Order: sequence, then C-alpha cells, then structure tokens
Amino acid sequence: MRRDYFTLEVDGGPGDGAKPVVTIEFIGPEGQFEDRLVDESGATLDSKRIDVTYRLREGEMAPEATGVFAMTNRITGDYVFEVNVDGDAVLDLVHAAREYGKAAEIDDGRYQVAILAGDRQIASYDKSTFLVYDPDGELLRQHSLIPSGVEL
Repeated sequence: MRRDYFTLEVDGGPGDGAKPVVTIEFIGPEGQFEDRLVDESGATLDSKRIDVTYRLREGEMAPEATGVFAMTNRITGDYVFEVNVDGDAVLDLVHAAREYGKAAEIDDGRYQVAILAGDRQIASYDKSTFLVYDPDGELLRQHSLIPSGVEL
C-alpha cells in the first residue's frame, strides 16, 4: 500500500479541551484498503489490536523533522497503513493528548484515530499509547504517549 494513498490531519490543539483527533484519509483505489482493518473472521479490528507509531527518517524530533506515521495489527504485526508526516503534526498530537489526559475526567483514551475512505468513516479508535522512534529504532520516551503502569 503506497504512502501517498493517505493523508493525515491532527485536530484539537493544546488549550482546545477536546480529545485530539488524528484523521487519516485513504485516497487510493477503492477496495484496496478496508480489508486491512478486519481480522481473519471479518470483524473490524478494535483498539486493543491496533498499535500506532511514528518513526523519524533522520535527525532529531523537531517540527521540521520528517518521518512515517504507521498503524499496525498488534496480533499479526502487519502494517495497516503508513503515511509520511512532518514532526510538527506529531508534536502537536502528543502535546494535545497530554493536555487532554490531564483534564479528562474519564479514561477513554488520550486521542482518537478516525479513518476515512472518501466521505465515509470506516473505522475509529480511541488510543492512549503512541510510540515515537528515532531513525535507529530507539524509543523516544519524551515524545511518546505511554500510559502509567505500561512497561515496554
């Protein structure tokens, strides 16, 4: 699946008070993507079976950095999608999710990933964990969202 078949937008910045939403839009050929969001029984993957990560291509985490935002099937390890994203979107997401997590009275995840195909929402995931890696695959804890009590 080509990275240029996807776009990413982060809504809900710091001070907004709302849960940040990462909107992923699939703009590739119809019928090539939705099967990646289901398991072997045909059921849509739930939040517990999805991992969300960002891997820098080079350098350090900064607004002008470039990297790859990815979602994988936690059970199989298969990529659901990858999309090229600038560091500023990731930094905005992490900051907004931390602020939301501090202010939220219920634990319903720190951010949401909404996946669209055309004008249809085909999946939505409430997530608390978001792992950011440097180009060598080392976890950047200071830029990641790791719930308390989770060991990596």
